[in-house]
Amino acid sequence: MRIMAIDYGDARTGVAISDPTGLLAGHTAVIRSRKPEFVAEELARIAAEHGVEELVMGFPRNMDGTEGPRAERYRAFADRVEEAVGRRPVLWDERRTTVEAHNILHASGKRMKEHKKTVDAVAATLILEGYLTYKRTQKP
Repeated sequence: MRIMAIDYGDARTGVAISDPTGLLAGHTAVIRSRKPEFVAEELARIAAEHGVEELVMGFPRNMDGTEGPRAERYRAFADRVEEAVGRRPVLWDERRTTVEAHNILHASGKRMKEHKKTVDAVAATLILEGYLTYKRTQKP
């Protein structure tokens, strides 16, 4: 089962898709747009192209676990994604994913200036890996 993770952002949205077994992160992409309707349609296109069966979307929370000020905006975008793709995204706690993504890129030798191009895809991969680990460790 292919699972697609979404790291929704103001200017860029990172996407990561699992392998067919749903065990490993594979394909990544970045959608560069500030228009939610365009991003949702691109997500629908990517999901169809890769045979995605499940969606997980990063959801902003404060460090204490409460919902942040952007939470309602993300819920509205999740509604738009569900409408475009035909599947409801699971809202997944994305605390610290962007910070970790920058750390990974820095450790790999990328300069901060170069991070902008790929940090959203790396963050989506971290969301996907966290979700895949959660699914593997849950008892049926």
